[in-house]
Amino acid sequence: MTTALWCLLLAGLFHILSKVPLFRAQLKSPAGYDNNHPREQQQGLEGSGRRALAAHQNQLESFPLFAAGVLVASFSGVTSALVSYLAVAYIISRIAYLYCYVNDIAMLRTSVWLVGYASSLALVCSPAWGM
Repeated sequence: MTTALWCLLLAGLFHILSKVPLFRAQLKSPAGYDNNHPREQQQGLEGSGRRALAAHQNQLESFPLFAAGVLVASFSGVTSALVSYLAVAYIISRIAYLYCYVNDIAMLRTSVWLVGYASSLALVCSPAWGM
């Protein structure tokens, strides 16, 4: 399995990791985690809990473009090391993004989001560049 495909697996698992800060914020609520109505509870969060929700939602939103990019590169037979670097850059940027968002580091968050997005776009375009 290629590095890019391993990164695709990690990105899929990152859906759960990106939920951890949100889950912790929900646990801190006076009534604890509301498993009957978790989405309603999430809408009432404030501060870092609210940012954790936004970071989790952004992870879910960013995954399809990355997955498409890895699959396009893989099925097109693009085997350049750059494909691996782009996939790893996406994973690192998503970890940094989650940290920055939850901790309210807005300018850096935007920069690492851009790295992840650009990596995904580059993966989608990789066959055209003959990477």
